[in-house]
Amino acid sequence: MSLLDQRSGAAGTTGRPRSGAAGGRDTGRTADADPLSRCIDVPAARFAEQLWGRAPHYTPATDPQAFDDLFSTEAVDELVSRRGLRTPFLRMAKDGSVLPERLFTRGGGSGAGITDQVSDDRVLGQLAAGATLVLQALHRTWPPLVRFGSALSAQLGHPVQINSYITPAQNQGFSAHYDTHDVFVLQIAGTKRWVIHPPVLEHPLPDQPWDQRRGDVAAAAAQAPLLDQVLAPADALYLPRGYLHAASAQGELSIHLTVGIHPVTGYRVAQALVQALREDAGIRRSLPVGVDLTDPGTLAGVLRTVADRLADVAARPETRLPAVASALRAELTSATRPQPLSPLATLAAADRLQGSDSVRLRGGLRWELGDGASGPVLRTLDKSIGLPAVMAQALRRLLDGAPHRIDELPGLDADEQLVLGRRLLREGVVVPAPARPGG
Repeated sequence: MSLLDQRSGAAGTTGRPRSGAAGGRDTGRTADADPLSRCIDVPAARFAEQLWGRAPHYTPATDPQAFDDLFSTEAVDELVSRRGLRTPFLRMAKDGSVLPERLFTRGGGSGAGITDQVSDDRVLGQLAAGATLVLQALHRTWPPLVRFGSALSAQLGHPVQINSYITPAQNQGFSAHYDTHDVFVLQIAGTKRWVIHPPVLEHPLPDQPWDQRRGDVAAAAAQAPLLDQVLAPADALYLPRGYLHAASAQGELSIHLTVGIHPVTGYRVAQALVQALREDAGIRRSLPVGVDLTDPGTLAGVLRTVADRLADVAARPETRLPAVASALRAELTSATRPQPLSPLATLAAADRLQGSDSVRLRGGLRWELGDGASGPVLRTLDKSIGLPAVMAQALRRLLDGAPHRIDELPGLDADEQLVLGRRLLREGVVVPAPARPGG
């Protein structure tokens, strides 16, 4: 099964939306439908099997305005001057070093007891002096990128973050380094030269940052590059984690988006399994008095005991895997953001809901369906929603991700259909959906 194969939530006990990734770069600005095809010009299956975590890939622009709906110079000015951003939603850097916050922030003014709000005039001064502005977590603060990041995370199955780097002409914000997450670089304005070198550590984990290997990084960066490419507007670049990179603006101000993909790894699954073994009394038992773990024979015996427990899990997955899956689901749920919803509009939609209205599962929502004493229990985000047994069939229908009319929910009378629809709207599980054609 490839990375992008998705499961329909109706078929199992957990779910997230299916993607529409079919392949080829999409410049039609369909961020919600197929964001991956906007980032890379190869089919989704090829990306998953040949490039994901393996090799950089440059995608030249076919439309220089392809990313205009996502971000722009006007968006930067809006965020800096009128959105009241605070650290850590922005930072600034120069000559490879992060600048102190006091150089680009100040107090929030009357009625705002804060000291770290962005100061547009100080940001202007630092940009004029050659500093790079970094707008962080745009997947939480800029609506087009909130939608784009949510859709891409649902499509890839891994958490996504989006930053923007605004670098004055002929300047470099950061020296050669590597990231512990994969990135898509989307060039928005100006040009930027990217110099890429092979990893000094393959597939680094979050606790293995580049500054632990400064000497190796500096030595590798002094060698001939693997890729030396200038990105122009609407060009894109994929970089797996670990690849060294340094970027410098060319003859004009450069703006690019860094779409970071924080991959879930086999190591993380192993950690979750070890955590689940906390429930195993045999693993929790103290080792013998006088044990000498420096003795290879003694240590081998202990490792065999642990390995036997792990082998038991593999042979009888029902004993521990539900706990592992639940832990990973909770982690991914906290690290990703589902489709934004409008609280006031959603409350109004619930109040006026009619049988002829349609709803659908909230995009990007991770959920787990279990059995309670009196009916199904839906776990999502930070809540558990218990429902009567009579609603189980209708609930499963709504979890398949497609739009459904309220009066077509199975197994319920008209009043029960409305009760379920209103409950799930108010809980943020479903959102209003346009009526089906001919519906």
